[in-house]
This record gives sequence, structure tokens and C-alpha cells, in this order.
Amino acid sequence: MSVLPLVFTSGWASGINAYAVVLLLGVFGATGMTDEVPESLQRTDVLIVVGVLFVCEAVADKIPYVDSIWDSVHTVIRPVTGAVVAALLAGQSGSLPEITAGAVGGSTALVSHLVKAGTRMAVNTSPEPFSNIAVSTAEDLGVAGIITFAIFHPLAAAVVAGGLLLIGIVITFFVASKIRRFWRRRADRRAERRLATTWPPAVNTAPPGRDRGKTGR
Repeated sequence: MSVLPLVFTSGWASGINAYAVVLLLGVFGATGMTDEVPESLQRTDVLIVVGVLFVCEAVADKIPYVDSIWDSVHTVIRPVTGAVVAALLAGQSGSLPEITAGAVGGSTALVSHLVKAGTRMAVNTSPEPFSNIAVSTAEDLGVAGIITFAIFHPLAAAVVAGGLLLIGIVITFFVASKIRRFWRRRADRRAERRLATTWPPAVNTAPPGRDRGKTGR
């Protein structure tokens, strides 16, 4: 069977949590659960690095506003990771050109990332932090479940991933007003910080006599 379903699924998951995807695929390959994972993802140093980064993301992704900053930083990282993982998977199986696989994985990861980032902006308009924790935990479990499912049932997992991506796009459309509210609040906070740095206003420190002399002339 073509590796395309696994490429698509890994791309969708990379847009949400790229480090979890690399970590899970590496572990599955190293333990012999699948032959689809290239050896470059199974290396011990790679697993250690992505494991540490996964822990960092698991923490940052659950803190309001910090999660949106984290998403901004990963706007490039997640699509690139999705493209690289897809190309490596295609190269391992030999059933799909690597360039095609990279394009599919990268573009899917980009759309998935934009949906995640937009949804998280909408969540950040809520004053309480519990919704961030709930959404982040659901995302982590979803990525782990879909990647695990894709190892054994790649086609079915790709269908599920496609459905989740479509649902995410629809949800993002409906919460567009909250996303705009998030940007307005961010702009207001920046304006308040700029005002705070310029307050109190500058005062004229020139000697009074000099001012009167200038006025007289």
C-alpha cells in the first residue's frame, strides 16, 4: 500500500505537535512495531532532543497567551517538520516520490497549524486557564491516538485526520470573531505598555529667564 495515508496523517499531526509525531514514530520504529519509519528518526540523540522539546511544548501549550507565542514561533517549524517527516517516510517505502510526499506533509501541517493557532487565540479570550489545559490535553491525546492508529491502519487514520482537519477549519470560521478580539486585546496591551514607558510626559527644564528672552525676541 502507498505510504500516502501515513504521510497525510503525520502532516496533520505535525501541525498540532511536531515533536510528538517525531517522538512517537521514532519509538515505534526503534521497538520494531513498524518498518515504515526510517532509521534517522530512530536515532537515540534524535529521540532525546525531541523528547525534551515535547516536554517543553506540553508545558508551554497549557499556559494562556504563552501558547499563542509558542504557536507563532512554530509557524515555520511545524510545516517544515511535517514536510521532512513525510519525505523520509516516502524515501523509506519507495512507493511515493519524496518531493510529492514533502509537499503533501508540509501543506497539511501548515493548514493544521493555522487551525490550531486560530483556535487557541479564540480560547485565550476566556479569562480562566482551564480551557487551555483541556484543549491542549485533548490535542496531545488526539495526536498520540491518531499516529498510533496510523501505524496499524494508515488509510482509516488518514480518513479520521481529514475529518478532524475539516472540522477544525469549520470551527475556526465560527470563532473568527473571538480571534479578532484576541488581536484587539493584544494591540491594546501593546498600546498600554508604550504609554507606560512615556509617562509622565517630558517637562521643559530650561531656565525661566531663557524662555522669557526667547519670547521677547
